[in-house]
Amino acid sequence: MHTSTIKIDVHLDKDKVPQKINWAASDSTIENMQAAKAMMVAFWDGAEKSALRVDLWTNEMMVDEMADFYYQAFMGMADSYDRATHDEILVNEIRTFAKSFYAKFKELQLKENKG
Repeated sequence: MHTSTIKIDVHLDKDKVPQKINWAASDSTIENMQAAKAMMVAFWDGAEKSALRVDLWTNEMMVDEMADFYYQAFMGMADSYDRATHDEILVNEIRTFAKSFYAKFKELQLKENKG
């Protein structure tokens, strides 16, 4: 059996707020650690029937980047759920929500920029 490793380094300030996030994957063609402004990691605990999550972002992450990040995460979850279940109805629900979320974010941004 092949083992692949993903390494994540989170650099914290004195208040334990993430300042830098770097990651690398053993099967990647990229040799150096890659920088990220945010991360979401989720594990399924089958015994407890619950998701274990780690969501972190640096203070460099802008609000518009966070909206893009969440939109893309929602769309990625729809793609994963589609591959796992082939349930077109629920996959389309997730995608519809993602598009609505992003449209509402853009609408709010326009109102804030005008006001």
